[in-house]
Amino acid sequence: MKAQQMWQKFVSVYPEYQNETYQAWSYGVVPDELARLTIEQIKTATASAYEEYAIENEALPQVGELNIILDAREEAVCITKTIKVSVVPFLEVSEKHAFKEGEGDRSLRYWRKVHEDFFTKSYKQSGLVFHDNILVVCEEFKVIYK
Repeated sequence: MKAQQMWQKFVSVYPEYQNETYQAWSYGVVPDELARLTIEQIKTATASAYEEYAIENEALPQVGELNIILDAREEAVCITKTIKVSVVPFLEVSEKHAFKEGEGDRSLRYWRKVHEDFFTKSYKQSGLVFHDNILVVCEEFKVIYK
């Protein structure tokens, strides 16, 4: 089902959200796997590079925002609500946050490895150079509809 269709079903069940807006997006790497982890509520957090928001001229995530998570085929899989946002240097991302991201063995070591690889590629595409003090936007969310 497409994002708009999921949204219509959602607001028919929860009409109090009918005047709200949402963002529809997929995870940048392995979107199907990360969407599955989100639906199963294993993944309750995500991280992105702060500088990418400025480059894309996008606002940072805000508490209370609604997101429709898409799979690789751009089909809607669930709706999440942002419950916490913080901006921290890469090396200060916590073990707790890494665990909440739900990926790999859920360790901080694993998180740093895969995110360093991802951010290095992403930064290079934007003409930037990754370093371990980049600012990271750490976002926590809960699934409110699937």
